[in-house]
Amino acid sequence: MPQEENHHDEFEGQWWEYPILRNALLAGVLAGVGFVLAHSGFITEQVELAFYVVAIPLGGYHWAREAVEELVTEHEIGIDLLMLAATVGSGLLGLWDEAAFLVFLYGAAEGLEEYTYARTRSAIRALLDLAPKEAHLLREGQEVTIAAEALQSGDRFLVRPGESVPTDGLVKSGTSSLDESAVTGESIPVDKEPGMLVFAGTLNLQGALEVEATAAFQDNTLAKIIHLVEEAQERKGKTQQWIERFGRRYSPVVLGASLLFLLVPWLLGLPSGEWAVRAVVLLVAAAPCALVMSMPVAMAAGIGAAGRQGILIKGGAHLEHLGSIRTIAFDKTGTLTEGVPIVTDVIPFACSTDELLRLAAGVEYASAHPLARAIVDRARAQGVAPAEVRDFESLTGTGAKAIIGQTEWYVGKWDLFKNLGPKWEQQVERAAHQFQAQGKTVVLVGNGDAIHGLLALQDRIRPGMQDVIRELHTMGIQVSMLTGDHELAAQAVARELDIDDVRASLSPEEKVRAVQELERRFGGVLMVGDGINDAPALAAATCGMAMGAMGSDAAIEAADVALMSEDLRKVAHALRLGRKVSRISRQNIVFSLILLAILIPSALLGVMSVAAAVFIHEVSELLAVANGLRVRKPLQLSAS
Repeated sequence: MPQEENHHDEFEGQWWEYPILRNALLAGVLAGVGFVLAHSGFITEQVELAFYVVAIPLGGYHWAREAVEELVTEHEIGIDLLMLAATVGSGLLGLWDEAAFLVFLYGAAEGLEEYTYARTRSAIRALLDLAPKEAHLLREGQEVTIAAEALQSGDRFLVRPGESVPTDGLVKSGTSSLDESAVTGESIPVDKEPGMLVFAGTLNLQGALEVEATAAFQDNTLAKIIHLVEEAQERKGKTQQWIERFGRRYSPVVLGASLLFLLVPWLLGLPSGEWAVRAVVLLVAAAPCALVMSMPVAMAAGIGAAGRQGILIKGGAHLEHLGSIRTIAFDKTGTLTEGVPIVTDVIPFACSTDELLRLAAGVEYASAHPLARAIVDRARAQGVAPAEVRDFESLTGTGAKAIIGQTEWYVGKWDLFKNLGPKWEQQVERAAHQFQAQGKTVVLVGNGDAIHGLLALQDRIRPGMQDVIRELHTMGIQVSMLTGDHELAAQAVARELDIDDVRASLSPEEKVRAVQELERRFGGVLMVGDGINDAPALAAATCGMAMGAMGSDAAIEAADVALMSEDLRKVAHALRLGRKVSRISRQNIVFSLILLAILIPSALLGVMSVAAAVFIHEVSELLAVANGLRVRKPLQLSAS
């Protein structure tokens, strides 16, 4: 079997052009021509032998060299050595046509496996081609065209309509829509304006953008994806590790048994010819090629397919874990919700709606608090200009105050107004309690005499989340919410999304304990969070998934899986991929074990020829590869 280091080469040509496959095919053609000509009477046996003598080294050089290197450098007997011994044994027995047949089929199977790895790597590295080769650098008011590789963090560059973004950056001026589908898998163009991030390889569809680079070309999002996926393909799951350990112990046993078939009859003075043939057949029939490759092909194809969908799976172990998930624990703020509060209700008591917004936005205009920003944004959206204020003061933990005209106005929590002692109306209290029961945050607006109205704010649930949760339920997944937010806010989101289990007001340590309890009750747990605040819970779960990881090294480091966009439909996609890989791998393992159970007794009893053993063995290997490659067929995201 090929060693991992041989999977690192990239290849973008057709399968018959791949060097190992090409050589195996040429060897098969040579051996086939020699066999047909000899058995048709056109050439002698000596000339036929010459065809085989050329074909065998041509088709077997690659894996025969690996067999010797593994034996010499690692002191291990692998499957390649079994096949080399079978080839040499066939030649010594005069079975040159069988030896050539073995070399052709085994070389073709090995070449196809390595071609699969090479194509997977090339498909991922082709992401770099999405980034343009040149960038329009802005330097001292002048535009200079430079190689994109020369861009450094802090450089400013221009991206015109129809051009791709050369590296990650922050929009400084201009507005446009960008197609991010190639990087994130997001099918809908994303609007961009000053202050928003753009990512390498995304396509500018409309207006010109002036961008400040936040990463050098070699450190951009595309390079990060490539690095993570390539690393991931080297990390193996537990089942794959077990299979490889089995192969390392099993192969020497097969070789030893074959040697006994040669030595025992000779020592007993029995005719050794038939037993020598059985020894060669055993070497071929008992070689566990299909078993050993039952996992890696499916794993490599799965990780590569996920990477192209904007799902970074950081190793075979994590892809394996995704197939065993029984419950998902979502963080709330910034995961199920957008993490940005909005004003949902404006309730005036002693003025008009616009006047209430004018007063509240005026007091909050200078505040950097997220609730203050939401109030100002709501006023702006309704075309209401904030009132002019003076002597603004932030009241930490309760709200803010400022003077409008000659009156001191306050915007803040209940406690702020309790301390001031304004007149409380029953309708104020009733409305406030109603909104709080819905999990909303209530902000009161008033002066020292009375409350003039209230604003209700809430973190908005991500669009399409109802469909995401519904799809997870149809997959038989238990859905939980683990949040540090208060109980009322958590229950309001849970009711709207039909979440099964809610745990609120949790500290990071309590989230870890909650994940462990869910794992004891239901089995495999997938924790989905932002990858920074939820890092302990992400690490404690069977599998941790960080969302919106573009540009966030902390999110990628904290999780086993990272979504390159904030499209949570990909959670179900990742689970389905994990299940598909596990299902295909189990099929290959069962198929391989059944095959060995049939071939080994057949070899021991002498009811199978070398040619038959070679044919069945190599066809089974090709079937295992083809079955593993089914993982590459894309799974469609559900509509939302």
